[in-house]
Amino acid sequence: MDIFIPENVKIVMNCLEQNGYEAFLVGGCVRDAVLGKAPKDYDIATSAVPEEVKACLGGYYNVIETGVKHGTVTVVSGDDYIEVTTFRIDGEYSDRRRPDSVKFSGNLADDLARRDFTINAMAYNPKTGIIDNFGGQKDLFRQKIRCIGEPAVRFSEDALRIMRALRFASELNFEIDVVTAAAIHSMKGLLTQISVERLSKELELLITGMAPAEVLVSFSDVICTVMPEIRPCIGFEQHSRYHVYDVWKHTAVALEHACNDREVRLALLLHDIAKPKCFRMDEEGNGHFPGHEQEGAKMAEDILRRMRFSNDTISSVSELVKYHYVTPVDDDSVVKRLLATVGTHDFFKLTEVMKGDSRAKQGFCFERVQILENMEKRAERIIAAKECISIPQLEVNGTDIASLGAEGRQIGDILNNLLSLVIEGRISNIRAELIKAAKEMIN
Repeated sequence: MDIFIPENVKIVMNCLEQNGYEAFLVGGCVRDAVLGKAPKDYDIATSAVPEEVKACLGGYYNVIETGVKHGTVTVVSGDDYIEVTTFRIDGEYSDRRRPDSVKFSGNLADDLARRDFTINAMAYNPKTGIIDNFGGQKDLFRQKIRCIGEPAVRFSEDALRIMRALRFASELNFEIDVVTAAAIHSMKGLLTQISVERLSKELELLITGMAPAEVLVSFSDVICTVMPEIRPCIGFEQHSRYHVYDVWKHTAVALEHACNDREVRLALLLHDIAKPKCFRMDEEGNGHFPGHEQEGAKMAEDILRRMRFSNDTISSVSELVKYHYVTPVDDDSVVKRLLATVGTHDFFKLTEVMKGDSRAKQGFCFERVQILENMEKRAERIIAAKECISIPQLEVNGTDIASLGAEGRQIGDILNNLLSLVIEGRISNIRAELIKAAKEMIN
């Protein structure tokens, strides 16, 4: 098959070849092209060593020495960054991340043999077509994730490949090969030697994939290694007429059935994290989880902070967890109250979290999805009309309230009470009405 190569990438490959070197597209761009997808970026493997690449291209492009020790330079072409790496054989991986040393090779086969999975070990050049020494095309057709060679060797070199296997299975909706899966389960402990930043990135890519639910359930022991707090959720029966799954499977199904927004899916990953801790059973055998949303928000904040997510992400996700259990009501005052509480940015993320949660329950709970969609329409109308949902939108301010004789905290309390009255429709956001109501509060 022929693979489309962007003109700037083609020029780099041609320049290397005109100087007597081999140049091939490798890795994800070949995989994606075989799958009929547009590659996100293009990587080139070459027989030229970094100094030779710079000599060929340095007069035309900015060539950045991003990893010369491991044979990699980055060619800047407009807004594109093209990684060019010398064919190589990797040495030992003492840090479970990068080889301690590499040996440059003049052989493409050596370079492909060092890669992680068969589907990532194909190369392409227009003259040769696809070079596929390990059955990558066959595995793409079979929808399999399979290590090159012995999985234990691949995972002991770089343990992050364990999470990468799970991530690719989710992103592509593929099955992990039996032998590769067995090695993942047995070697999951190696993940404790990987930095939390690298684990967090792979986990995020996993949960925002096409099919994360089966991966999360089938490899829950691996996820526990990354996030031990989920262990009590696995197999925890809810004893509730609203639920059909245990806590962890409900989490996985809810996550997959939500929109593919990273904060929404992170929130769903953690929305019921505190349920085992908060579980109570009544005299009739019905399960209840009082306060699990508040406790879950605290746990979510701690987990995400430990895993080095940004402060903005931590704040948004913990807020979504905290309010995910609000009963949806198709009513202006309820919508305004939620908008006032979580803000316009998080309101629509919250309704998506709640929709995902509802879709993973008993069938009758699906009715809530329509209610939530109606609430979204109300919110859009309220925002477009600039209706009052926050204190700064009130037609009075703190100075006005202070002039009536209020002091200190009383000023803030009165403003909050006025906002509540406006949101509930008991008074209008008209200055005279607000002043009258404020006077009554003071007196």
